[in-house]
Amino acid sequence: MKRLLMAMLMVAGLMVAGPALMMTVAVPARALESAPVASKRAVATLVTDTDAMRPGAPFRVALRLRMADGWHTYWKNPGDAGVPPELTIDGVTQSAIDWPTPRRVAEGSVMTYAYTGEVLLPVTVTASTGAIKAHAQWLVCKDICVPEEGDFSLTLPIGTPGASAQAGLFAAHDRAVPRASPWAARISPDGTLFVQGPELTTATVTDAWFIPDQPARIQDDAAQPLSVRVGGFTLALKLTHGFDASKDLSGVLSVRDRTGMQADVVVDAVPGPPPAAALPPLGQILVFAFLGGLVLNLMPCVFPILAMKAVALARHAGRGSAHAVSYTAGVLVTFVALAGALLAARAAGTAAGWGFQFSSPVFVAGMTWLLFAVGLNLSGVFQVGGGLAGAGNGLTERHGVAGSFFTGLLAVLVATPCTAPFMGVAVAAGLAAPPAVTVLVFMVMGLGLAAPYVALASIPGLARLMPRPGRWMEVLKQALAFPMYGAAAWLIWVVSQEAGPNGVLGTAVGVVLVGFAGWVFGTTQASGVQPRRFGQAAAVMSVLAALAVLSGISAVPVGASAEASANAEAFTPERLAALRAQGRPVFVNMTAAWCVTCLVNERVAIGTEQVRKAFAADDVTYLKGDWTRQDPAITAFLQQNGRDGVPLYVFFPGGGGRPEVLPQILTEGEVLRLLRMS
Repeated sequence: MKRLLMAMLMVAGLMVAGPALMMTVAVPARALESAPVASKRAVATLVTDTDAMRPGAPFRVALRLRMADGWHTYWKNPGDAGVPPELTIDGVTQSAIDWPTPRRVAEGSVMTYAYTGEVLLPVTVTASTGAIKAHAQWLVCKDICVPEEGDFSLTLPIGTPGASAQAGLFAAHDRAVPRASPWAARISPDGTLFVQGPELTTATVTDAWFIPDQPARIQDDAAQPLSVRVGGFTLALKLTHGFDASKDLSGVLSVRDRTGMQADVVVDAVPGPPPAAALPPLGQILVFAFLGGLVLNLMPCVFPILAMKAVALARHAGRGSAHAVSYTAGVLVTFVALAGALLAARAAGTAAGWGFQFSSPVFVAGMTWLLFAVGLNLSGVFQVGGGLAGAGNGLTERHGVAGSFFTGLLAVLVATPCTAPFMGVAVAAGLAAPPAVTVLVFMVMGLGLAAPYVALASIPGLARLMPRPGRWMEVLKQALAFPMYGAAAWLIWVVSQEAGPNGVLGTAVGVVLVGFAGWVFGTTQASGVQPRRFGQAAAVMSVLAALAVLSGISAVPVGASAEASANAEAFTPERLAALRAQGRPVFVNMTAAWCVTCLVNERVAIGTEQVRKAFAADDVTYLKGDWTRQDPAITAFLQQNGRDGVPLYVFFPGGGGRPEVLPQILTEGEVLRLLRMS
């Protein structure tokens, strides 16, 4: 009987306690979030990472801000403008805000460091009771800036701490907080930030930027040109006037790899100059520079100039050496000017590379008119050079030598849209070297470009192979006008890519004005003094009118990196990263509207039916980046692959295989071979 009574009591106990135990197991984490403080611009609440608290034990409380589209608030260093949020909790021991990595947000002409969308700003507290009362204030900005504030309260029960319903927000925040840097860093007095690490190579670093954790240390709106070298990379920061070169520079460094993944670390750069860049031997750089300039003669954009030089050489038989020297001088002067412009642009914080000037629609329009005017001259619309107004023999020769000089200048200008093999290594190494070496590299490249003409003019055996002067020279000269007209037509298309319909209209108006200037100048050349002066004045006025039109041509706003075509997607680092994460094979083509080599490669090697079928069969995603207006993301990708210009072709095999950079002169067979081997 006693045993039966005990069994009944046990059953009764289970009947009472069982549901309670089940309820305990089934109860989810409590939602601990305060009442919101809301406006049309942002909604703010106070949240905790725990659903209970133990007096004296630390836990986290955070200000949660959810901002409307287009609005943002600021990091602890807001940059050129703004105020960071503040959170004060009554009656507790409170840490500083644990700030996640901010975004760089341009506001007009200033650069700020801010958060958009939703952000969590937590602090660690130690409290004696569960009654939490806090006050916060924050600034939200869009077209205008509005200060906001609010009072918040919530109560945590005393008990064993467990994860709250908002714990996932804290976990996401922890992933967004910059980690301690595994790399050493130095900051030099000129603002060069050097980050040292054996894994930081051109194969891993595509982009990087630095955000100081204190205001007024660097010029926040200045570009930060990246240069990856052996053993690390440098960022060229622009320091403020009040920067103390004897103190450390700390902040957040963000590094993006070639798959688009971004790592944010906290760096503390100590004062000191960066180590010298590990460059190839100077002799090797110069050999590559000479070979690059030599092969540049075979690029499509230089074909018309090659023919002009051949005609000039035949016309000046017996005086070829003088013209060769003059032509070479024109080439070298222009190459040195290009080197100086590149160095000046980089010193000013602009990411400039080979062919950078063709990203300006004003320059392209001016080149259009110049080539059109050269075509008019070749067609006989007007004459420049020998025979003008009964000039003597010596004056004729001087005009001819001057013509050779400007032919060399023109050859370099029209060659810059093309990139030849060996040039990528030479230009990249030259720009990474001291300025004197940079100029030397460009001069040797110019010697390579001028070498064939110099050889024809200087070696008697080669010169004798040239046909004798005759009627054929005049016919060939007139025929050569049409490649010039064709080049001008192509440049008008380049303007359409950079400046839209209005740019094309302005360029076309300039073509008409230049054509009128050439016609009126040529028509009155053989006339008397008065008509000739009238023709010259009218030509000058027409050219000045064209220059006035030139000043009104401007680039349209930059949109996507590239327009998707029938078999290509627009390149973005994020899209490349997503495809790589899926293990998909990717073919990346970096091109520009003004790059003739790029256009030829796309026609004969990438856009063929066989290659399109191979891409489809192997499930290869074709990403195309348009550098016509120097998209910064594409500039970073080029520099990461050791290039300062286009074209660039990179194939990423499926399954995370090692990427392969293809030659700059591409063939269909090369692309198909690569796909078969992957």
